[in-house]
Amino acid sequence: MTERLSPDPAGLARAAALLRAGRLVAFGTETVYGLGADATNADAVAAVFAAKDRPRFNPLISHYPDAAAAFADGLAGPAAHALAAAFWPGPLTLVLPRRTDCRVTLLAGAGLDTLALRVPAHEGARALLRAVGRPVAAPSANRSGRVSPTTAAHVLDGLDGRIAAVLDSGPSVVGVESTVLDLSGPRPRLLRPGGVTLEALAACLAALGIEVAADAAASESRAADAAAPRAPGQLASHYAPSLPVRLNATSVAADEALLSFGPPLHGAGAAFALSPAGDPAEAAARLFAGLRALDALGQARGLRRIAAMPVPEAGLGRAINDRLRRAAAPR
Repeated sequence: MTERLSPDPAGLARAAALLRAGRLVAFGTETVYGLGADATNADAVAAVFAAKDRPRFNPLISHYPDAAAAFADGLAGPAAHALAAAFWPGPLTLVLPRRTDCRVTLLAGAGLDTLALRVPAHEGARALLRAVGRPVAAPSANRSGRVSPTTAAHVLDGLDGRIAAVLDSGPSVVGVESTVLDLSGPRPRLLRPGGVTLEALAACLAALGIEVAADAAASESRAADAAAPRAPGQLASHYAPSLPVRLNATSVAADEALLSFGPPLHGAGAAFALSPAGDPAEAAARLFAGLRALDALGQARGLRRIAAMPVPEAGLGRAINDRLRRAAAPR
């Protein structure tokens, strides 16, 4: 049975002790819940792959309490320091070259010469990381390819009995995973849109005279990323509910569940409003909960799929659409 811990000093101490002992502990961040393991312990990291049924070639993000701790394992240049100053703590992951004395096991990085690093904004998560005293590898706390969890209950839905504990930190406020930016090459490359927008990243790096490769510029390497990802969340089929997902719905049938954005369509067999006002931040925070709710309702009512209304491809909408496209991809 998986322990459900409170985010008080006793719960944090228990969670840290379990992690240091090589056990798996899920914990809340501002993005989604992560499934934590001691990133310096290859056996613990291997247990993450087993618990999630995760492909071994898919790398994990290592989490740190501050930028100084992160840059002790990843080699940071001017761009990394500027981005860390602007967006850490926060929903941004940087992919950097591994230092020669990097503490993180190669398995956590899928054997690559790079490392994905993040300093979360959630104070409870950083308190846990300080208590552990080691980098914590933490992908989303769900079965691989399924809908990411934004509450402790979501974690237990998929992983109860497969992990030691979940630290119940309440609902995640951002609701989509971190933005992943690769700084290991000659030009920064957006690998995954997320809680920090492309526009904000570009504005920060423009002060250094640096441009970000994104969208069409980055598409040339997406096939290679899908075959051998340099960061999490790049597999073509990901974040998927059991029901198939239909994108850009402008009408909805009685045998479909509707994921609405803005004024809803009428006639659905079930519906979940991401944001009646059309606010991308509210929609991002509710996205994974909405997919989970419609999946359960749709299966209970015998519906055939989820119809997702269009979301503008800008700001956080880019991250929402990325998750929806992967949820709708062939499996």
